[in-house]
Amino acid sequence: MSELTPELDEAVSFDDKGLVCAVAQQHDSGEVLMVAWMNREALAETLASGQVCYWSRSRGKLWRKGETSGQTQKLVELRVDCDGDTLLLRVDQKGVACHTGRRSCFYRAVAADGSLTEVLPVTADPDELYGA
Repeated sequence: MSELTPELDEAVSFDDKGLVCAVAQQHDSGEVLMVAWMNREALAETLASGQVCYWSRSRGKLWRKGETSGQTQKLVELRVDCDGDTLLLRVDQKGVACHTGRRSCFYRAVAADGSLTEVLPVTADPDELYGA
């Protein structure tokens, strides 16, 4: 397993659980796809392989995007924000990014009255992606 360079390790501010917020954005359209978490190992694997890997807080293990669904993310560029506490992963998303079968996890818009409206359709059956 590759390790982070000292410069990158110093630039990224991992929290007390060893995690950093990672925002995935489609590299050519600017569409925000999802937000997840990375630890040092996930970040190092992503940089070494070019395929995005996250840390699943619910499962307590590495989560290689697309390992069960085939909906992968290829890293195009990695950016670190000014405080080092958020990463921007500019990716090439294959298929949908959201486990609900939508292109983006940000599929609900809030109206002035506070109600939610779905603005993105389901384009892939989640049962087919992840098995029922």
